[in-house]
Amino acid sequence: MSNKYLLEIGVEEMPARFVKNTLEQMKNYTTKLLKNERIEFQEIKLNSTPRRLVLLIDGLAENQEDLKEVVKGPSKKIAFDKDGNPTKALEGFVRGQGASLDDVFLQEHNGEEYVYVNKVKEGKLVEDILKENMANMIKSISFPKSMKWGGKNLRFARPIRWILSMLNDKVVEFDLEGIVASNITRGHRFLGSSHIEIGNVDEYISKLKENYVIVDANTRKEKIKYGCEKLAREKGGNILQDEGLLDEITNIVEYPTPIIGRIKEEYLELPKEVVITPMKEHQRYFPVIDDKKRLLPYFITVRNGNEDHIDMVIKGNEKVIGARLEDAKFFFNEDKKEPLENCVESLKDIVFQEKLGTLYDKTIRIQKLAVKIGNYLEVGEETAKNIERAGYLSKADLVTKMVDEFTELQGVMGREYAKISGENEITSLAIYEQYLPRYAGDELPTTTAGAVLSIADKLDTIAGCFAIGIQPTGSQDPYGLRRQALGIINIILDKKLNLSLGELIDFALYIYVEENGLAFDYNQVKGDILEFFNGRIKNMFIDMGFRYDIVDAILATGIDDVFDMKLRADKLNTWLNKEELNDILQAFNRVKTLADKSETNEVKRDLLVEKEEIRLYETFNIVEEKVIASLNKKEYDRALDYMISLKEPIDSFFDNVMVMVEDEKIKHNRLGLVRKISDTMLMICDLSKIVNK
Repeated sequence: MSNKYLLEIGVEEMPARFVKNTLEQMKNYTTKLLKNERIEFQEIKLNSTPRRLVLLIDGLAENQEDLKEVVKGPSKKIAFDKDGNPTKALEGFVRGQGASLDDVFLQEHNGEEYVYVNKVKEGKLVEDILKENMANMIKSISFPKSMKWGGKNLRFARPIRWILSMLNDKVVEFDLEGIVASNITRGHRFLGSSHIEIGNVDEYISKLKENYVIVDANTRKEKIKYGCEKLAREKGGNILQDEGLLDEITNIVEYPTPIIGRIKEEYLELPKEVVITPMKEHQRYFPVIDDKKRLLPYFITVRNGNEDHIDMVIKGNEKVIGARLEDAKFFFNEDKKEPLENCVESLKDIVFQEKLGTLYDKTIRIQKLAVKIGNYLEVGEETAKNIERAGYLSKADLVTKMVDEFTELQGVMGREYAKISGENEITSLAIYEQYLPRYAGDELPTTTAGAVLSIADKLDTIAGCFAIGIQPTGSQDPYGLRRQALGIINIILDKKLNLSLGELIDFALYIYVEENGLAFDYNQVKGDILEFFNGRIKNMFIDMGFRYDIVDAILATGIDDVFDMKLRADKLNTWLNKEELNDILQAFNRVKTLADKSETNEVKRDLLVEKEEIRLYETFNIVEEKVIASLNKKEYDRALDYMISLKEPIDSFFDNVMVMVEDEKIKHNRLGLVRKISDTMLMICDLSKIVNK
């Protein structure tokens, strides 16, 4: 029989941001449970609305599979007496396994015979296993924030109000701290019944739909998207696409009905983001734009209900967004009365981090660090001026009335107020671009000044936090250091910047000492930051499709130029397709193994006595020169080709020359030669890290 099990956890409105992870936890727990308990099933489906988390197991077996196992008992000499009769030890073993003496057989183990029995454990009813485990599954779910209610020990994102648990047409009852599972669910909070009896799993979806609940999230999402686009087209526009906002709205309504409202034309005179931010971030509205992406005086929102009294709902929403935009207009006009530069001094009153000073302190550090990075990159004079000016103004908008009310507009208002204050286009844009990228997949800085300022801002935070011992641990990363490190790496790769991470970290840490008098173990902190970056680089390169061993081979060189690492990884990835790769790797693994035993790469020509070592030495001298020339041109594949031309003389050397001889001078000279070859190879990559597939 193809059974279906349905579990619905009824809750107070669940925060949209918790839904995805919660459903994943439910699926992972259930999948593991079914596999561990030997229960066959076809599919696990998850769904949700703001008031319910839904788990459906389709194609569920009736019983566990029987467990067949061979159980080892006492040795033959203990199981039988000298006459071959069963002893009490054997009888006790057989009785304990629920078997008979006829089931016993002998089998050798470690040179001695032992008695065994075949034991069959009959599978339990799946219904009983579900009863025993579903409460534990619910308790196992963790949230970024959880709560307790009604004197219960149970913690959950929101209070659990009911549980529906059914196997086909039968209630699978269990008790979760006084909340007893049943076949009763609830419809829409205002439009549906609060007592809906489900007679069979198959009628669950339809009965809830009758009560204004669309359980399937994808169905709700498509309904929202289609309805919003239709309303926008009727006004000659399109919705401003935002997949994240669409997902969020999908998770905060059970019965979506899109509606369209209007805003005053005068608000369109405000900067575009000033209108969009209150709509999207505060009210969960879709802005409407024309074909040229200009804002139109409309917004689209989604009502959690039907079309009854829709005019009143539209007016209410228009009133709310109107008040928001009126505030924004007031703040904008007030902020414009003073040039942005005048706001910088006020940053002295805002603490960035207790041990790292104020936002003014951070501003000065960012400015100095950005200037150093600009000089390192040898940017032009005009760009250097823009970098320095943008650094000074970088955080000024944080004390404006607009950003105080709408924090999401940091950087955006800095750009707008800088333009109004007479700053040039590049300086103004760099102030905005310092925050890019804000999340995975976000846009990257388009200007050199913006890229440099963004790197400086992010690196200042990373260096400061590591210096005072605030480092990411597990899932804890309160200052978003992982995200900021990834941002720096993405900018470097996008702009093809040749930057030494080690030198950048030096710049940042020196400035902390100069400006803040910060005391810390310099070498330890720098090493920790480099290791932190290498971890992010490794993960990012693997996500790009590079093999882990290629990434390890590049990182092992100690190179800290991210863009150069990417070039090497690309070249090595292609180069490894060579047919003779296995022989090449064997040769260089032999080199690396012996090289690790030498403390120097010094070689004295007069101590070379065997023809094979003389030949290797002379061939290497020619190759080394070519390798270095190729490295200077970043022709890493060609450099590798030159190195593998050493394969034959290396093999001949190892086959015919004893390295570890009694004569210490000759031994160390030979080790030095091997070390010299290894060190040159490491200037490209560490081939000993490569795993031949």
